[in-house]
Amino acid sequence: MTFDQLIPAFVTLFVIIDPIGLAPVFLALTRDMTNGHRWVVGLRAVLVAAAILTVFGLAGQAVLDLFGISMAAFRIAGGALLFLTALDMLFERRKQRRESQSEASVLDPADDPSVFPLAMPLISGPGAMATMILLMGNATDVGGKLAVLGVMVAVLVVVFAFFLAAGWLGRYLKDTGINVVTRLLGMLLAALAIQFMIDGLAQTPLFG
Repeated sequence: MTFDQLIPAFVTLFVIIDPIGLAPVFLALTRDMTNGHRWVVGLRAVLVAAAILTVFGLAGQAVLDLFGISMAAFRIAGGALLFLTALDMLFERRKQRRESQSEASVLDPADDPSVFPLAMPLISGPGAMATMILLMGNATDVGGKLAVLGVMVAVLVVVFAFFLAAGWLGRYLKDTGINVVTRLLGMLLAALAIQFMIDGLAQTPLFG
C-alpha cells in the first residue's frame, strides 16, 4: 500500500473508533480509580481490542469465502454500516448508546471495564471489525496487510493517548467541544462510507 492509501485507511479507522468520543466514556468508567489503575485499565482495553481487530482482519476474508460473500458485496454492506454510524454521530445517537452500554460498569466501579464495555463493543465494535475486513481486502500482498495492521496499531495508540488525556479533555473541551468534533468526524465518515459503497458497486457485474 502506498502512503496515499494509508492516510484514508488511518482516517477511516480513526473516525469509526472515535478516540475523542471514547475519552469521556473512559473517564466515566474509571472515575473512582487512581491514575495508575486507570492507566492499566486503558492499556488492557487497547490490547484486547487490538487482538480482536487483528483476528477479524486476518480471518475475515476466510469467513466471507465460507459463506460465499464477495468482497464487493461486503464493501457495499460495510459502507452502509459505516454510513449508519456516521448518522449516529451526527445526531448524537452514538453517544447515547455508548452511555447505555457503559451504564452497568459505571454503577459498579469495582468491576473492571477494560474488556467490557471498553475493548468490546466500544473500541472494537461492529463498525471497526467491518472496517478491518474492508481494509485487509484492499491489501493485495503481505506488505499491504502488515501496513494495515500498522495503521490499526497507530489508531489504537491514539486511543490510549486520549484515555490518558481523558481528564484534561473533560476539563477543556467540555460537552460542547466534544459534540462539535464528533459531528465533524461524522461528516467525514459519511463521505468515506459513500466511497466504500461506490467502490463496491464498481466491482459488481452490473456496474463494472
